[in-house]
Amino acid sequence: MTSARHTAAAVAIALLVGAGGYLGWQSFGARETAPPVSYTLLDGSKGSIDALRGKVVLVNFWATSCTTCVAEMPQIVSTYDKYKAQGYETIAVAMSYDPPAYVSRFAETRKLPFGVAIDNTGEIAKRFGDVQLTPTTYLINKRGEIVKRYVGAPDFAALHKLVEQLLAEA
Repeated sequence: MTSARHTAAAVAIALLVGAGGYLGWQSFGARETAPPVSYTLLDGSKGSIDALRGKVVLVNFWATSCTTCVAEMPQIVSTYDKYKAQGYETIAVAMSYDPPAYVSRFAETRKLPFGVAIDNTGEIAKRFGDVQLTPTTYLINKRGEIVKRYVGAPDFAALHKLVEQLLAEA
């Protein structure tokens, strides 16, 4: 090998090691804490993300006009039903542009068993990183840290495995 090739190989290896270290840090490093947002549910009760510490929480940003959101909702319901007795909670946050009457009707006709909030001002979406696309879903561990962000429908089998891991944590 020539000196130029040795140098190029060394640079390539250094970049791969650096990238691997960065990706490893992203996977195992400090997690971002979920924003301390408050919300009002359709039934008029108030809640906050901070009040859910100690539970594994799924926060789903959705809209009644979003076909993927509507299609995934039965799986979100079944996930909630499967894990709710183990300390799992779901909050469905309807986007600010979604007419409140549509959201209420959807929640009522689908018998959504978890809290549904309407983000009237867009503040909740903004605090979660300015959510624009639906569905966008966050999975939060018992310590209030964001573990996973899904844009689009999640792979529910993989989501269930992750939920089970998080529920098993102290």
